[in-house]
Amino acid sequence: MSLDIPSVQEIDGSGLRFAVIASRYNEALVDSLVDHACATLEAAGSEAPLVERVPGAAELPFAASTLAAHKRFDAILCIGVVIAGDTKHHEIIGDSTASALLDLSLTYQVPVINGILVVNNLAQAEARAGDSINRGKEFAQAALEMAQFTKKWKTIPNQ
Repeated sequence: MSLDIPSVQEIDGSGLRFAVIASRYNEALVDSLVDHACATLEAAGSEAPLVERVPGAAELPFAASTLAAHKRFDAILCIGVVIAGDTKHHEIIGDSTASALLDLSLTYQVPVINGILVVNNLAQAEARAGDSINRGKEFAQAALEMAQFTKKWKTIPNQ
């Protein structure tokens, strides 16, 4: 597992609104990611994010699209855990959701953070959703930074 993380920007999250959409598949792992993400957003000064649940990772893009269309959020975090099984289904879910979430960001001009862990086994998932390393915090930091970036550029007049 890579221990690399991006440098952390201190972002004032006050006034920023976030939504977290989380899969119920692998719920204990997802809950840990969601808890760390929400704590990070609130520690930055944002109000408590809206948290919505969907059945699995494949449903995250539709839910994100629905929320993005309302234009109420400065960023949307999609969180899930997909663990490989005996088939390539995890690869299909990982690839298709990544593409769909990126398309949503561009279509709605709102950051949609891909917080879907696609791993080969339970140990890898646990290593990324634990207390010492928790990617939920990183997903939230990306949401904060991209929300601030978007806010900055929406207020700069076109030249």
